Amino acid sequence: MQTLERSRLITWSDPDQSRARSAGLTGLEIMRGIRDGALAPPPMARLIGFDCVVAEPGEVVMELRAEESLENLMPMLHGGAAATMLDTAMAAAAHTVLPADQASVTLDLKLNYLRPLTSASGLIRARGKVLHQGRTSLYVEGEARDEKGRLAVHAVGNFSIISVR
Repeated sequence: MQTLERSRLITWSDPDQSRARSAGLTGLEIMRGIRDGALAPPPMARLIGFDCVVAEPGEVVMELRAEESLENLMPMLHGGAAATMLDTAMAAAAHTVLPADQASVTLDLKLNYLRPLTSASGLIRARGKVLHQGRTSLYVEGEARDEKGRLAVHAVGNFSIISVR
């Protein structure tokens, strides 16, 4: 059997340098820096291949061009790609409402897969939006839509507010 191998090159910036450059910045400043290219995105974003395109208080949007290196054998994008994108967009949205000495971490994440995503899905947009901010946690909604705007994955999650530095 002949195997037609493909490859994909992944590069990323040193996360320690990125953390040092973002010290003292609010979550919104960090996300806008990543969106604008002034700060490097996290290595996971480079690995999956998504970019931050919207960073506003309580809302973040990530985009991913669907492609075959993220597919399973069905061929559909692996659910983990959408889950990773949504977890990142939702946590980032939570982070945008926090001051420089706080961050958010995922407590729980519930996803409902409503339609498959494939290489033909085109540009996938994952949006995270803060619905409620409490003293110690945030409740966030997320959705992933295909290029035609069709809802593919809906998510909700709780994010804990932690102290940093």
